[in-house]
Amino acid sequence: MMKRLRYACLFLLTLSACAQTPAVQEKGEWIQLFNGKDLKDWDIKIAKHDLNDNFGNTFRVEDGLLKIRYDQYKDFDDQYGHIFYKKKFSAYLVAVEYRFTGEQVPGGPGWAIRNNGVMLHCQSAGSMGKHQDFPISLEMQLLGGNGTDPRTTANLCTPGTNVVMNGKLITDHCISSTSKTYNGDAWVRAEALVLGDSIVKHIVEGDTVLTYTQPQIGGGSVSHFEPALKQDGKLLKEGYIALQGESAPTDFRKVELFNLEPYMKDPAALSRVLQELQQRDTSTAGKEE
Repeated sequence: MMKRLRYACLFLLTLSACAQTPAVQEKGEWIQLFNGKDLKDWDIKIAKHDLNDNFGNTFRVEDGLLKIRYDQYKDFDDQYGHIFYKKKFSAYLVAVEYRFTGEQVPGGPGWAIRNNGVMLHCQSAGSMGKHQDFPISLEMQLLGGNGTDPRTTANLCTPGTNVVMNGKLITDHCISSTSKTYNGDAWVRAEALVLGDSIVKHIVEGDTVLTYTQPQIGGGSVSHFEPALKQDGKLLKEGYIALQGESAPTDFRKVELFNLEPYMKDPAALSRVLQELQQRDTSTAGKEE
């Protein structure tokens, strides 16, 4: 049985050394990273193309949705794409509501069927090499069911990164979550709770399905990067957020973020805010179709 979302307990231990400050008075608000109208706050980087060359109109806004489409491609040809929000963050809860739709583009790899992701603590779009396939980042991998096999979502993949789980450095490229399989074109809400370089949780429909700590640069599974940027062992304290285009048509109807950085020096305020977010999350999970 999956555990219900419990934000405060584990990561407050990582904040025990923080200085106490007066309680934060401001009421935090969700920031809508995707405004439902256009992509003016986003940068696009597609492998084999220059920065902000939106080849094939891969990333587009139609009907109030941020869509990833390949109808203008003849062949995928390893043209992995990512769209980056222009501001970086350190401590936050980011949420997406997504669905897979349509057929994979010809030439897409077999492992990428109904497969995309949300990239956390990314390097910037502008720092990627022209032929670089993936940003150095933590990927909250989004998977849709194939109708045959169990396929959990909100897994972890690690292009150019490693993490720690249960006190052990994990160098495997992908780690499965404990989520159920989501078949068809149902909307799914996935969230990532990221507290700097301390702890990260992946959450699906209100359930915590994966937890890890100490995100850091390292490992492989990324090519054509600038060597100076891959400082293995360096903890990832902040970065950009990107949505992935990995050959599977995908819709996003919501991309939103709650900035937790103002609360990081006040454990009591952080605990209060996270409890409020938990209540919101559990009360809305699975209700919106």
